[in-house]
Amino acid sequence: MRTTALIEKGKDGTFGIFTPDLKSTIIGEGKTVAEAKDDFNNSVNEVLLYFKESGKESPDELQNIEFEFKYDLASLFDYYSFINVSKFARIAGINASLMRQYKTGRQYISENQVLKIETALHKLANEIAEIKLL
Repeated sequence: MRTTALIEKGKDGTFGIFTPDLKSTIIGEGKTVAEAKDDFNNSVNEVLLYFKESGKESPDELQNIEFEFKYDLASLFDYYSFINVSKFARIAGINASLMRQYKTGRQYISENQVLKIETALHKLANEIAEIKLL
């Protein structure tokens, strides 16, 4: 089963991952997104191990589970820290100062702006995928 795992930066500056569509509680936390993902994967393994060791059958929602990670902007730029926020803002057609405010959570981001950023990310990824080196 494929389900969504949301990655968000908390008010305390740490990152959290949770699965809103599962009845089973699986979370991850860390100072970075990478730490939160490690903790999240550990939580998944612990939940599955619990069912195996207790002799109970794991719920259908956990059978062959796969996750689609969705990021808020702060977590995206933390995990993919090689992306320069200001330069990416130019690619996305968004004011660099506004993009930095979106990243820090100081400015509300509309669905339209999220879609614009996501489209620019996908376009950039496709361009990178087509690169051929000599």
